[in-house]
Amino acid sequence: MTALLKGSRILELSNYVATPLCGLVLHQLGADVVRLEPPGGAPDRTRLPLSETGTSMYWAGLNKGKQAIAVDLRTPDGAALAADLAVDAGIVVTNGAHRGPLATEALRERRPDLIHVRLSGTPDGGPAVDYTVQAETGFPLVTGPGSGGTPVNQVLPAWDIAAGLYLATGLLAAVHRRQQTGEGATITLALEDVALSTAGTLGLLTEAQTRGIDRGPDGNHVYGTYGRDFQLADGRRIMLVILTDRHWRSLLEVTGLTDTIAALQNTLDADFSLECVRYQHRALISALLEPWFAARTLPEVGAALEGTRILLAVYRTFDQVAADLADRPLFTELDQPGVGPHLAPAGPLAVDGSNGPVERAPAPGEHTHRVLADLGLTAEEITRLAHAGVIDTGATTRPDTRSA
Repeated sequence: MTALLKGSRILELSNYVATPLCGLVLHQLGADVVRLEPPGGAPDRTRLPLSETGTSMYWAGLNKGKQAIAVDLRTPDGAALAADLAVDAGIVVTNGAHRGPLATEALRERRPDLIHVRLSGTPDGGPAVDYTVQAETGFPLVTGPGSGGTPVNQVLPAWDIAAGLYLATGLLAAVHRRQQTGEGATITLALEDVALSTAGTLGLLTEAQTRGIDRGPDGNHVYGTYGRDFQLADGRRIMLVILTDRHWRSLLEVTGLTDTIAALQNTLDADFSLECVRYQHRALISALLEPWFAARTLPEVGAALEGTRILLAVYRTFDQVAADLADRPLFTELDQPGVGPHLAPAGPLAVDGSNGPVERAPAPGEHTHRVLADLGLTAEEITRLAHAGVIDTGATTRPDTRSA
C-alpha cells in the first residue's frame, strides 16, 4: 500500500478504544505510531476477550503495528522524557489531562508547530465512557424489544469508534494546515459531544424539540421506513430493509400482495409509496408479510428476491462470521504472540487498490530502547533509566489478568 503518512511520527498517550483506534487508523495509513504505556503495560492490556494464555485479543486488535514504549510518567524523569518524545514527534494523541512538561501549552511552547489532539469525556474535561454517554443521550431508551421498560445499551461502542475516527480526521486536517502554513494546532474532542452532535445531525434532537415526540423502543423496525426482521421456515432469521418505491413494488410483486396492499391503501386512504407512511402502518404490513416468509427457507427467499435489489441479510453469530473469513481478502493470517495464528483484518481503507499489511501488536516496552536511541539517548542513559524504574525496555512479565 502507498504509505500516505510515511515519515510522520505520532506519540500516542492513551488507553481503551477511541484514541488507540485513532492511532491504529493513522498507522494503517503509514504513520509511525509510538504508544506510550506505564512499565508492565497499560490497564487495557487485560481487557476481554482474552486468549487461553491471558493475552488480550482486544488490545492486540487495536494496537497492531504500533511501537510500544514503557515510561513511568509519575516520575520527573519519565514525564520529561515523554515530553521530549512529544516534541520530537510533533504530533500527540491522548485521552489524558497531562500537566507539567506534558501539558499542551508547555509542549507547544517548546515546539510551536506541535499538533496536540486530546479526547475527554465531557466538554468541561470531566470523565465519561461510551456506556455512560449512551445512557445520557437517549439512544438506549429507543433500543431493544418493543415492549420497552428497560434501557438497552448498544454492545458496539459506537461513540468510542466515532470519536476515534473524528480524532484521526481532525489530526489529518491539522497536518494539512501545518504543511501549508507551518502552524500547529490544539484539537479537543469530547465523547459526549460526539454522541450529541450525531443525534442532532440525524434530526433526533430536532424532532424532540419541535414535535415533542416521545419515542420508545420498536424492536428491529427501522425508524422512518419499512424494515424489520422475519423468521423463516428453516429457523433462520433475516433483516429486510425497503428503502425505495422500487424496492416496495418489487416486494409486493414477489410476495403476491400487490392487490391486497392496494385495497388496504384505499381503506386507510394512505399512500404506501411513501416510506414514512409504510413506517406508520408497519404493523399491518408485517402481518401480511410474516406468513410468506415463515413458509419459506432462506434459499427459497433468496431465489424469489433475486434481481430485485431488495436489501436483505441473514443474522449470524460471531462464530458463523469467523467461519468464512478465509474468503475475505481483507483478512490475512497473523501469528500474534500469546494469541496464536488467526485471521486478522488489515485497515478497511484501500489505497491504490491495497489495504496494506497486517502486523502484530507489540509486547510491553518492546520498542523502548529503539525509540529512545532514535531520540538520541545513549545506551548508558537508557540503562540508567531502566535501573531507576523510569522505563521498561521489554519486561517478560505478563499483566495480571485477574482484573479483566
